[in-house]
Amino acid sequence: MAATSARFAGFLLFFACISTVHGAGKMLVLVDNWAIRETHSLFFKSLRERGFELVFKLADDTGLSLVKYGEYLYEHLVIFAPSVEEFGGSIDVAAITNFIDGGGNVLLAASSAITDPIREIASECGVEFDEEKTSVIDHMNYDIKDLGKHTLIVADPKDLIKAPMIVGSKPLRPLLFRGVGMVADPDNPLVLNVLHASSMAYSFNPDERVNEYPHAVGKNTLLIAALQARNNARVVFAGSLDFFSDEFFTSGVQHAMAGEKHDQCGNQDLALSLSQWVFKEKGVLRVGNVSHALKGETEPPEAYTILEDVEYSIEIDEFKDGKWQPFDAKDVQLDFVRIDSFVRIFLKPKARKFETTFKLPDVYGVFQFRVDYNRIGYTHLFSTTQVSVRPLQHTQYERFIPSAYPYYGSAFSMMIGVFIFSIVYLHFKEDVKDKTE
Repeated sequence: MAATSARFAGFLLFFACISTVHGAGKMLVLVDNWAIRETHSLFFKSLRERGFELVFKLADDTGLSLVKYGEYLYEHLVIFAPSVEEFGGSIDVAAITNFIDGGGNVLLAASSAITDPIREIASECGVEFDEEKTSVIDHMNYDIKDLGKHTLIVADPKDLIKAPMIVGSKPLRPLLFRGVGMVADPDNPLVLNVLHASSMAYSFNPDERVNEYPHAVGKNTLLIAALQARNNARVVFAGSLDFFSDEFFTSGVQHAMAGEKHDQCGNQDLALSLSQWVFKEKGVLRVGNVSHALKGETEPPEAYTILEDVEYSIEIDEFKDGKWQPFDAKDVQLDFVRIDSFVRIFLKPKARKFETTFKLPDVYGVFQFRVDYNRIGYTHLFSTTQVSVRPLQHTQYERFIPSAYPYYGSAFSMMIGVFIFSIVYLHFKEDVKDKTE
């Protein structure tokens, strides 16, 4: 018996080790050529150090596949192949879109050599890249190492989205960018403008004269965009493949016009934060135990009664630093809903739980305890619990209602009046005079 227990414990330990090693997930990396593994080695090294299992493939490899026997082979997809004319194997735009619909996460980096398949993938997600051979041009914000076309631009960290969960919380140094611009679909509320260009920038072919309105102008020119789908799948689009390169990670930056100089740009720090977010190493929430009961009790009744005091609590965890930890927030709300919300109240954090106490409305029907937490940078957290609320039983109504005292008085006064009238009418007799003949 002891030997069996020891073998079982050993099996659990082995399984735990395997889960720890591969906990970050398997990742397919599609590249234009094998040289990208060397020119972007620092970025790939950071992914390996965080536990990801990287599988490198050429984007036009005939053996490519994301699905086998109805199951996805990878949890994450990196596309560093902006110039691919056609994906190999069974991968195409529809397959990548289905991968996102199935909950997969995608990091896509483009360049001025962008092709139609890359633009179609972005278009399916509400982002429109500019055409091939175009670049983001900024005549006022470019690096001193620029070759004269003003396409090696210096992006101000102030133009980043105000979402520390996505871009990090510490101040960043200026960013280097060289690539294609994009614009977001204004009708798609799920697209996030992570980094936009300055008001002086525009997107056009630097070798041609500007004789028509550019695809993107000013702050509408996006350098990096992100999408969190309704199924919490995450996608990041970067217009610059060089943004993730070793050259940019280790390069200094000096503003050609202002002369401001930094020994190292902020690309590496931002790339780290973006990759942690898109591959769900942070900003992931989950719901634990949900409980509700009458105030002072522990078990919920079969049905609540109107105007009763109810206690509600929900456990919310956040995936942080490689493990699940209690979520810390002060803006989690509870709605008590029957078609519309009858009660909306903030939940108070207490240890791992968020809890509150409130009085049920004076309306009966089928209700839901609903927590709908949707904040930029976090996965959408949604929890509902359905309960019934019945009216008061006949024995639960008040015996005498104070507001009805005037009516009680009028009723009794009428009864007393009728009684007195009856006595007077029955016992009062008029004297009758005899008729004389």
